[in-house]
Amino acid sequence: MGRIVAPYAVKGWVRIHPFTEYLDSLLDYDVWWLGKPGAWREFRMVDGKVHGQYLLAELDGVGDRTAAEALQGLEIAVKRDEFPEIEADEYYWDDLIGLEVVNAEGVVLGKVQGLLETGAHDVLKVMGERERLIPFVEAYVREVDKAARRIQVDWGADWDLD
Repeated sequence: MGRIVAPYAVKGWVRIHPFTEYLDSLLDYDVWWLGKPGAWREFRMVDGKVHGQYLLAELDGVGDRTAAEALQGLEIAVKRDEFPEIEADEYYWDDLIGLEVVNAEGVVLGKVQGLLETGAHDVLKVMGERERLIPFVEAYVREVDKAARRIQVDWGADWDLD
């Protein structure tokens, strides 16, 4: 849901680059998990605020700049069961990353590597033999089958988004 990019000031606050749609979304969660795959540690968020394009947070047990520096570069996660409920036709980005993307002709275009927020709509970043940017809108996305780990799109194998 984000990454700690630097310590902030001298009292142990950290500066965070959030990966969420809204900068302050992480402030909705009292418990954060910091770490890297296979090595996570629980922290309680004491206070936080938006600061420009970043989020600043005070974490329990992180009382000075040295302690905050030790957290630099760590990913921030929350437990999935704490996410808000969404409608059946809505998806968290995490649900889409890694899914195979196939067009109507059955051509595998690649896998979703990430999404881009453009303001108008989200865009799938699909990596296959080359990168494709496919708008995540009904006109192009025909079906998302999370169980089969596949997204079917109406997108030509030779199309480019200009």
